[in-house]
Amino acid sequence: MEILGQVVDIFLHLDVYLNAMAASMGPWLYVLLFAVIFCETGLVVTPFLPGDSLIFAVGALAAAEGSAIKLPYAIIILILAAVLGDGVNFEIGKYIGPKIFSKETGFWLNKKHLLSAHAFYEKHGGKTIILARFIPIIRTFAPFVAGIGKMTYLHFALYNIAGAVVWVISFALGGYYFAAAPLVQNHFHYVVVAIIVISVLPAVYEFVRAKVGGER
Repeated sequence: MEILGQVVDIFLHLDVYLNAMAASMGPWLYVLLFAVIFCETGLVVTPFLPGDSLIFAVGALAAAEGSAIKLPYAIIILILAAVLGDGVNFEIGKYIGPKIFSKETGFWLNKKHLLSAHAFYEKHGGKTIILARFIPIIRTFAPFVAGIGKMTYLHFALYNIAGAVVWVISFALGGYYFAAAPLVQNHFHYVVVAIIVISVLPAVYEFVRAKVGGER
């Protein structure tokens, strides 16, 4: 429980921890930022890592006078991490996913859901890959399912790059330009919670709509 408490504290006070790391790590901070975003988007087992809030915090800290974080460098590195992460996740889904979904029965692991995912991504793949960037948890699984569904790599790559660019730039610039706001300066943890809540609302809406539609 103590470890969980420390993780939550880091998550809610990313600005404080990033400030300390920027002062002590120097350029190596960019390597750490790359690793966090790459793992969050590229590894199915790490969807809990802070993506939106981390990028927002980077933008906010870059706005501070004398900051060790240079926003243009950070944006390029974070976009590269997001693109490569989704690319790796897609390949994992492509080569390992079918084995996971080989069972004929089960709620998640069956071929019916695999075929449904294939059909969904063939029809809505581009929009799904881009929108998933803004939804925690879902953005980690979207490229994996796209790989399972055998979306063509060129089709996936175009939306992967577009989604990464829009996602990173919007949150980084959001943090940069709102850094001077009293709420951001004094209550960063509230901002983090708000980002999370707003991000998951589309997924909650779709889930509720599907449940209501299924009960009719």
